Amino acid sequence: MRGGGGARSAPESEPGRSRGARLRRAPRLGRRRLRPASLAPWGIGLGAGVLALGPALGPGFALRYDMVFVPDPPLSAVTLGGGGGFPRAVPSDAVVGALNRVLPIPADAVQALVLLAIFMIGAAGAARLVPGRWVVPRLAAAVFYVWNPFVAERLLLGQWAMLLGYAGLPWVLGAVVRSSRLSRLIVALVPAAVGGFSSVLLSAVVALPAAVARGGRPWRGWRPWVAGAAVVKVVGGLLVVSLPWLIPALESGARTDPAAVDLFAPRADTPFGTVGSLLALGGVWNAQAVPEWYGHAFVAACRLTLAIVALGGWVWLVRRHRPDVAGGLTAAAVIGFAIALLGATEPGRELLRGLIGAWPGFGPLRDGQLYVAPLALLQAVGFGGAVLWLWGDARADAAGATAAVLLLLAPVVLLPGLAWGAAGRLAPADYPAEWRQVQRIAAADTAPGAVLVLPWSAYRGVDWTGDGRTIVVLDPATKLFDRRVVWNDDLRVAESGKVHIVEGEDPLARRAAEVIGADTADSTALGGIPASMHAPGVAARLGELGIRYVLVEREAVSSPSDPTTDPPSSPPTENKFLFASEGAELVHDGARLALIRLPDEHVAAVEDRLTLLEVTGWLVTVGAILWSCVASGSSLVLMRPARSAGAESRKESSQ
Repeated sequence: MRGGGGARSAPESEPGRSRGARLRRAPRLGRRRLRPASLAPWGIGLGAGVLALGPALGPGFALRYDMVFVPDPPLSAVTLGGGGGFPRAVPSDAVVGALNRVLPIPADAVQALVLLAIFMIGAAGAARLVPGRWVVPRLAAAVFYVWNPFVAERLLLGQWAMLLGYAGLPWVLGAVVRSSRLSRLIVALVPAAVGGFSSVLLSAVVALPAAVARGGRPWRGWRPWVAGAAVVKVVGGLLVVSLPWLIPALESGARTDPAAVDLFAPRADTPFGTVGSLLALGGVWNAQAVPEWYGHAFVAACRLTLAIVALGGWVWLVRRHRPDVAGGLTAAAVIGFAIALLGATEPGRELLRGLIGAWPGFGPLRDGQLYVAPLALLQAVGFGGAVLWLWGDARADAAGATAAVLLLLAPVVLLPGLAWGAAGRLAPADYPAEWRQVQRIAAADTAPGAVLVLPWSAYRGVDWTGDGRTIVVLDPATKLFDRRVVWNDDLRVAESGKVHIVEGEDPLARRAAEVIGADTADSTALGGIPASMHAPGVAARLGELGIRYVLVEREAVSSPSDPTTDPPSSPPTENKFLFASEGAELVHDGARLALIRLPDEHVAAVEDRLTLLEVTGWLVTVGAILWSCVASGSSLVLMRPARSAGAESRKESSQ
């Protein structure tokens, strides 16, 4: 025995036996126990989600801009990416439809679970990246990562699918840095796979620099073969999880309007300008997505100070503990911040317009504020480092512990506009019964053909909350049917008293707009119903495009074509029975909705089906995810937390 206190050590004469005994006693992953400390970040994420969502978790659907969940969400070839439309919501809509069929809960409860999952996965992932054995610093990183202006503003934009990918970023980073196994990476990419193209793009911004950093420091023994192998693994993993949306996107013939660069550029939502706003993780392009009270000078100054404290904590953490994610995460944050700054300067915007004009694939770069997500992760881990500094390497004294706990709560206190449904801006709404009725009518019709939605505008102002408020939301009809929906996907943005139009991506929508004569002046004159819709022969021309139904939303509140402002309520728009003289059938005639079926002889439609290539893509992606879960023998819950680079060296684990 060495040392006192009854501590046991292996006999010095039998070191091999001692090591073997330790290895034999090490529990296998499948039998690993879940300690309370490992579950604490999940609990913190759950608590943060409940506090942030509040009333939105109650009965009904939380509708806000792009966040549209519908009753009985369809699971069809269209939601899987078939039918020829641009795959904006692939595979997220398909996953929601599948969950609604698998889980014994209604669709609004599925939405609540998905939104809570964002907070839980993000919090638990950020906590894993903080080195050390103390729980409080990890909880601080967890709180910071899910409670910041970036999360609040993207939630108020309704971009839940992108936030799901954001929640998975720390898991992706850990999988790249701590394992060379492709299966581990694919498991970590599951949230991004569900989120779709924006989520995968953010994952690439984090994963690729981390892969390069695996080769070591460029100025000190860089190993290019190690970095190259890691990059190949990352590219392969990203490609595999992207196939469900990537293949339909390449087949869709979609294009991106370069003019959107100016409209989606980051803007100052604090008194500290665009750069200061981005540094504080704000700066979203839409003024209506800024949380309550965030723009006030005192609150904004406190949030910026908190960001600076987090950056200071990161520097201390890197110098003191040398976390294994340091190089990759620093590079990813710098790259992401540089992309965000491109839209803040005229030369940068000109560069982006040129890139998008040359290749539409550069289109996602137009929303610059999106790319501060890696900086949010860096600040979260750095914030945990600041709390670790206060806590101390040994158990903190009373003063240090108190200061650490108070700092842990600071992100919530200094962003009150996210609490309780974003200060009441996320409230549950009930769909009127007519929406379910038209959904059932179209679903019961086995004949192929798309649904054209009128008024000819993308966003609607709905007053379904029961308290007289109007909610601006993407037209729910775009998610309601199990067949392709044709709608005006042009985006109208108000800026400095002028309305700018960003051309949409769907070629079929542009052709339909030509048929119905939907120019700007005409389409707004009759509540978005072009007057030329009453002209003879329009029904036949629409049928030639493969359109079988026309849905007229009679009580669509006017002016939601400008999604940057919450429009006031207006009287219902009265619409006549279109195409009555051309043999069309009014299959639903309600106070809110009218559903018109065009004559069969006019409709030249084919059944919406997945191509062989699209089916193959789905099989590869789903098969790879299932194989990875089995091969890695791991789940997100059981993955181990970070270690300092100075800790005992370890072989690659099977975590």
